[in-house]
Amino acid sequence: MEAGRRPRDLRRTDPPMKPPRRARHLSDLAPAALGPVVARQGFASSEIVARWELIAGPELAAVTVPVKIVAPRRGAAADPSAPPEPSTLLVRVEGAFALELQHRAAELLERVNAHLGWACVGALKLRQGPVAGFRRQPRRTAPEPPAATAQERAAARAAAARVEEAALNDALVRLGEAVLARSRVTRA
Repeated sequence: MEAGRRPRDLRRTDPPMKPPRRARHLSDLAPAALGPVVARQGFASSEIVARWELIAGPELAAVTVPVKIVAPRRGAAADPSAPPEPSTLLVRVEGAFALELQHRAAELLERVNAHLGWACVGALKLRQGPVAGFRRQPRRTAPEPPAATAQERAAARAAAARVEEAALNDALVRLGEAVLARSRVTRA
C-alpha cells in the first residue's frame, strides 16, 4: 500500500438508490424551461406561451402567436393599495387575419384573463407578420400498439405464472403481450 493512502473501508455501504422518475410530457416541462426566456418578454410565467392554443382556440392559434406583455409604467405617485393597471398583450398575426383578430379582440382578452384568473390584460396590440417560425408543432400521437396473438398471450401468461400477486401478475402478462406483439411487428 502506498504511503499516505488509507485502506478502502469494505464495510461502507452505498446510499440507497432513489426510485426512477416516471416519464413526463415535454409540454409539462416547457413552462419551467421557458420561464427565464419569457420573463424577458414581460410574461410573468410561460403559461400564455405554452398554452396559447388552449387559450386562443385552434382557429386563432394557427395564425397568431403571443409576443410579449407590456405592463404600464408605475409612477412615483401611484397608490400601492389601488389595483394594478391592466397590461397590453402584443400578438403577432398573419397579415390576412389581422382584421378578424381586431374584431375578436374582446373575446381573446376575455379568454386570456380567464386563463390567468384575473383582469391582467386590458388591451391587445397587433403586429402583422409571419408566425411560421413561432408556431408550435402539433403533438404527434404514438401509433396504436399491435394486438397480441393467442400464442403470444399464452406465452406471456406462462412466463408470469410464478408470480402469485394478482395485480402484479396481470401487469406482467400485459407487458409480456405488448413486448411479444411489438417484437413480431418489428421483425416483419
